[in-house]
Amino acid sequence: MNKRNIIIMICLLAAAAGVWFFLGQTRKAEPAFKRISPFYGKVETSISATGTVQPQNRLEIKPPISGRIEKMLVEEGQKVKAGDIVALMSSTDRAALMDAAHLQGAEAASTWEDVYKPTPLIAPIDGDVIVRAVEPGQGVTQADPVIVLSDRLIVKAQVDETDIGKVKLGQEAMITLDAYPDMVVKARVDHVSYESKTVSNVTIYTVDIVSPEVPDVFRSGMNANVKIVQDTQDHLLLVPQSVVKKDKGKSYVLVAQGRGVKPLSREIQSGLTDGENVQVISGLTPEDKVLVAATSYNSSKATAKSSSNPFMPSPPGGSRRSAH
Repeated sequence: MNKRNIIIMICLLAAAAGVWFFLGQTRKAEPAFKRISPFYGKVETSISATGTVQPQNRLEIKPPISGRIEKMLVEEGQKVKAGDIVALMSSTDRAALMDAAHLQGAEAASTWEDVYKPTPLIAPIDGDVIVRAVEPGQGVTQADPVIVLSDRLIVKAQVDETDIGKVKLGQEAMITLDAYPDMVVKARVDHVSYESKTVSNVTIYTVDIVSPEVPDVFRSGMNANVKIVQDTQDHLLLVPQSVVKKDKGKSYVLVAQGRGVKPLSREIQSGLTDGENVQVISGLTPEDKVLVAATSYNSSKATAKSSSNPFMPSPPGGSRRSAH
């Protein structure tokens, strides 16, 4: 092969490489779209908040006299009934007398045990022992809590003032704990505070979220995330949030017009949204085909949510464990 042919071949290869590179860049620059149809499904609007697991009513049992704890009859986590004796204690005088009797021997100590009974500390309510603050032999005053009881553990959620007007008694709620993120606990709104607090320059209201059955994993002080269900409507015509574009207060979608025909931007009247899907009140039918950018539509993720339609929202909790 002569030198002239080699030069020609090199030029042809360079030209082919340039064309291939140009076409590749053009393909990358062209937006990829998928065609999808509006579908019927459910929209659930909710309010998100953070909170802490706390006793709804926290009761400290303090001794009526100063003295010494002789026996502790309960452990942390134990359930007690109103009227149960949780501890026995001696007054300061009895403690001194019993110490002197023990020096005289077992018989003298037994005699004084029968004559001078210890003072019982009694649970005033049904509840769980969440704190056992002292041990036998420890001295206490009337200001020292010996046992702390909780009637039940709840989540006290902090709701922003902009959302508090949407919270009503009895609304369904979902609780997840930072310590157990795969567990979803069903609950309800039990109380809405009338007095605000300021946290980090934000005005918040405390909302009590109560579960009918408190899971054993709940511990006072745990951090929680709460979703309060504001409204749920089914059989709505929906499209994914990503296909709806806003312009001057109006909503638009790109509607496919057929192969080789430029898509049409069509105005729609949108309604409820859960942040993932949007209700279409008017402007589209289930037979229309709207365009969604492929980069904003993960088909595998959508398919996992519903076997019947890739855009159907997942049920509350999805595949996560639910505690009732």
